[in-house]
Amino acid sequence: MSGVRSASSSQTPFRRALRSFLEQRTARVGLTLLGVLVIAALGADLFASYSPIEVLIDKEPGAVRLAGPCIELFGCEGPQHIFGLDNNVRDVFSRVLHGARLSLQVGFLTVGFAIVLGSLIGAVSGYVGGWVDNLLMRIMDVLLAFPSLLLAIAIVTVIGPGLINTQLAIGVVAIPIYARVMRASVLSLRDREFVAASRALGASETSILFRKVLPNALTPIIVQGTLGIGGAILDVAALSFLGLGAQPPTAEWGSMIGADRNLLFSSPHVVIFPGIAITMTVLAFNLVGDGLRDALDPRLQR
Repeated sequence: MSGVRSASSSQTPFRRALRSFLEQRTARVGLTLLGVLVIAALGADLFASYSPIEVLIDKEPGAVRLAGPCIELFGCEGPQHIFGLDNNVRDVFSRVLHGARLSLQVGFLTVGFAIVLGSLIGAVSGYVGGWVDNLLMRIMDVLLAFPSLLLAIAIVTVIGPGLINTQLAIGVVAIPIYARVMRASVLSLRDREFVAASRALGASETSILFRKVLPNALTPIIVQGTLGIGGAILDVAALSFLGLGAQPPTAEWGSMIGADRNLLFSSPHVVIFPGIAITMTVLAFNLVGDGLRDALDPRLQR
């Protein structure tokens, strides 16, 4: 019994967190879905037989607008299109796979931008305190006072539609969330013993903040960022659905649904497959984020 206890206590914090994460069924499901998504995104050119923007009406015999899924395994003898063709005679399967690559890029870049700026604001605000804290947090409160999607729409309307502008808008809207999370974490650490010891040894306040406090305050940010990627992908898809994000003929799930939304009942395959892709992606990141939260927060560990 003592040997088991000593082996468990000898594990590093990273190994304990990883073991706790992998022991959760929902986290494993999320990790599996995320792995499928990453493989689909990286191998889009390999798995897809057509370009996502290629119009097949004059290039392939029998290719017609809104043709349904055709799979040889199920007895279909025409051109093989697993997800069918869209209103512009493009292969939906190819567009969904390349949309996965774009969505992952959008999610990571948007959240990364928000984390960097939000963490910097929150760390300075929490560590310095005083009027600096009041000023920065009041600015964050103003941003939080507006519904995030409406504020993003307003920003994109001002700076112009486009995928890059949409990512910038979603990132700006998310900054206050990460700033508040980082501020709370820094406030809980700035009066700890290791900070006082560093200050007694003559370390500068800037060095203490960025070398001692900030690395120890990243755990909540990692969890929030993982959860935020799914939300960012969903928000960008919503803006693309409204015509403010990715512009045709870019293969992006939200714009695909927005372009063919009126065909839901007559040709449901052009809307259902991008919708399923969005649902699986957001679900995967939410499950992984919940698993990380439970694994990294000692208060939630059984």
